[in-house]
Amino acid sequence: MALEEQCSAPAQWRSISVTHVEFSDDDLTGEMLAYISLLPIAILVGFVTLIVFKRELHTISFFAGVLLNEGVNWLLKNIVREPRPCAGIHSVHTDYGMPSNHSQLIWFFVVYFFLFLYLRMHQTNNARCVDLLWRHILSIVLLGLAISVSYSRVYLLYHTWGQVLYGGVAGSTFGIIWFFITQELLTPLFPKIAAWPVSEYFLVRDTSLIPNILWFEYTVTRSEARNRQRKLGTKVQ
Repeated sequence: MALEEQCSAPAQWRSISVTHVEFSDDDLTGEMLAYISLLPIAILVGFVTLIVFKRELHTISFFAGVLLNEGVNWLLKNIVREPRPCAGIHSVHTDYGMPSNHSQLIWFFVVYFFLFLYLRMHQTNNARCVDLLWRHILSIVLLGLAISVSYSRVYLLYHTWGQVLYGGVAGSTFGIIWFFITQELLTPLFPKIAAWPVSEYFLVRDTSLIPNILWFEYTVTRSEARNRQRKLGTKVQ
């Protein structure tokens, strides 16, 4: 009943340019949630940026899972064919809303990232408490963002609670499946793939055996900078 009243209530809808996410005029909460609902797009842009600059096989595999998840969502929508709430109130590329694309994508990303943090990033015996604390904090932040994105799709009348719920379940399930496919099937192949001539040409690399890639890159860069500084100082003398 509440949803029917919202649909029948007159409202002036504004949209965020380019992405065309609409929210009710003079609704500050709706505007904030509209920007939050753009997070999946930011994730896609982030993946492309990382792949271009890092060229790391696990990142490429993660992104491939995101694209496959999008394909699963399209397939499910065209099988179920459940319409969105308040049909015609928004300009959207498809009238089908089950399951929610935004919800499925964000929960795929978050669940996969959870597994990556707690299973892929090996904890050493001398790991400091702060090293473990930031993982928990990051997990809580990601969980909050996933809930916010899902809620925004209902608040902005793009989806029902059921469509968002099933989207989250589908994304979480596929995130678990893809993580273990990557871990058990693809990761053992990464060293061979990285050795391919085409991979060497495009500087594609495999860092799956390095537990903490950030620390590794930091120490290697710092060591190289010091070596070059010594050589430069020697030449000047």
